[in-house]
Amino acid sequence: MSAISTVAPAAAGAARAARPAERAACAVGAALVVSGLFHLGVFFVDGGPWDGPVSWRKPFTFGVSFGLTLIAVAWVTSYVRIPARTRAVLLALFTADCVLEVAGITVQAWRGVPSHFNMETPANTAVAMSLAAGGALLVAVLGTFAVAAFRAEPAGPAGMPLALRAGFALLVVGLLSGAAMIARGVADTRTGHQQAAYHSTGMLKPLHGVTLHAVLVLPALAWAVSRTGWPAARQRRAVLIGLWLYAAAAAGALGWGALTA
Repeated sequence: MSAISTVAPAAAGAARAARPAERAACAVGAALVVSGLFHLGVFFVDGGPWDGPVSWRKPFTFGVSFGLTLIAVAWVTSYVRIPARTRAVLLALFTADCVLEVAGITVQAWRGVPSHFNMETPANTAVAMSLAAGGALLVAVLGTFAVAAFRAEPAGPAGMPLALRAGFALLVVGLLSGAAMIARGVADTRTGHQQAAYHSTGMLKPLHGVTLHAVLVLPALAWAVSRTGWPAARQRRAVLIGLWLYAAAAAGALGWGALTA
């Protein structure tokens, strides 16, 4: 919650000066967060399992996670040195893809069937394949932003370049772990082992969840320390400490996944 409360003023300020694609991304991101919180309420009313392939947990966590990531990307890419038109197109694609992912998961939750690796009917196959295709688009769009962040030093306060580059690097780890889970799950499903698909990907889930949000937490930290009046060198040290702590958390998440899978 502290990262969310820290980044909120920065995101609000960015939104006031934002271009249409940025404003649309922030509005859609907020709607996705609201949708996720709504489904948390549905879980408390309706009950049911928290874990497993069919659970209200999925539209809750995916709605909140995709919503926050969309808002964060709309904000942090304003520091990335990339042509404005290219950034607007990428943000529009990312916004549409976030809606596709959350919508597919939410629809399947209301239908009471798994959203991923579900090939039992043509409709379920269409949803599962659209989610997999959407994941590939996520990798392409966010990978492009990551390359741009490393190609030229990002703008912003003293600690922001390090925060952005580290945040995008960890985000790429999250995307690749997600792609690995999808590839393994689809392979298991196509060989007739659908139930195994839900268990074989469990080891990477904690790592996937932790690393995806580095692009929100680390730039939020850089923005926060820039408001302290500290010298630039001290700001960079604070961000570096935050990076090492986040990397340790990611390593711990991987270890936890390996132990509990």
